[in-house]
Amino acid sequence: MMKRTLWTTAALAAMGAGAATAGNLDLTKTPIDLIFEEGNYAELSYAFVTPSVTGRDLLGNPISNVANDFSVLGSGVKFQLNDQLSFAIIHDQPYGVDVQYNGNPATTLLGSTMADADTNALTMLARYQMSNGFSVYGGPRVVRAKGEVTLSGLAYGPLNGYNVKFSSDQATGYVLGTSYEIPEIAFRAALTYHSEVELDMPTVETFPGGAPLATGTTTSKLPQSVKLQVQSGIAENTLAFGSVRWSEHGVFQLDPPSAAPNLTELDDAWTYEVGIGRRFTDKFSGSITYSYEDETGNDLVSPLAPTKNRQILTVGGEYQVTEAVTVSGGLRYIWIGDAIAETGTPDAPRAIFSGNDAVTFGMKVGISF
Repeated sequence: MMKRTLWTTAALAAMGAGAATAGNLDLTKTPIDLIFEEGNYAELSYAFVTPSVTGRDLLGNPISNVANDFSVLGSGVKFQLNDQLSFAIIHDQPYGVDVQYNGNPATTLLGSTMADADTNALTMLARYQMSNGFSVYGGPRVVRAKGEVTLSGLAYGPLNGYNVKFSSDQATGYVLGTSYEIPEIAFRAALTYHSEVELDMPTVETFPGGAPLATGTTTSKLPQSVKLQVQSGIAENTLAFGSVRWSEHGVFQLDPPSAAPNLTELDDAWTYEVGIGRRFTDKFSGSITYSYEDETGNDLVSPLAPTKNRQILTVGGEYQVTEAVTVSGGLRYIWIGDAIAETGTPDAPRAIFSGNDAVTFGMKVGISF
């Protein structure tokens, strides 16, 4: 039978491509696959993303790449306590953005606008397996976040040069899920819900022209999501898999305590994925995956996330180094959708971004013990 780790081989290269390459915040798609590994197991993963997001503002000024390279780390450990009960701790960096516009803010619409945000999350899951193939799992999820935004360029009018810093805050949500498995054909269907997480970040605002500082607290919600994953053996040593995920990015806001407007508007996203994996030898398995992310709403987006929708092709492989150690790797090419960046109320188009892409490299080391 196909080893279960083939599922995570296929998912590995998906780690990392996120806010710098799409109109939402997702970096890791809130992974929970570790809880399905056999026995006691630990892993460490790394992904590096090189995006290219270029365009032109509506004054005709070219906009060079606004999306900086970034990396994403993940880790986790799972303990099989007995035949029915297991426990896992998963660390990931679920959301983030790293955007920097070049150009003179006195002559371009968005020159020197920037956004930088980081998150870290720790998820603790307990899983109970019943004798009829069903299992339930769930537990708390703690997320810590911080960030900084500068609004710069003629598009922001009197707010040209505004800066806000969001100091680190930590809050707790939860994860709930259920799965059904038929081991004889490597079948598994898993439905997982991640709750939203509400942060209260200490905030310091600096206004243009030497205006005094403003301090206070900004409340922001990280989105809830629901994901359905299905896999099944379709032939000897061959596995088909797919997933559908909805994430409510529309609830995310950055509305500082002053009269400054909400700094970002995002759309809910649906992500669809299909793939196939195959074990070629006793030691080597490979997979290929296609994903499509559809963000609802019109083509107008925030300058802090200047893309819309994307298509993704992933090629991955796993090598069994020893009975206890596996090494996985993958390459991911992302076609980034075109978008129109807007500011103001009502929305006013400011720049057009088109013909962009990104490349992700990911690797993971897994150890059974």
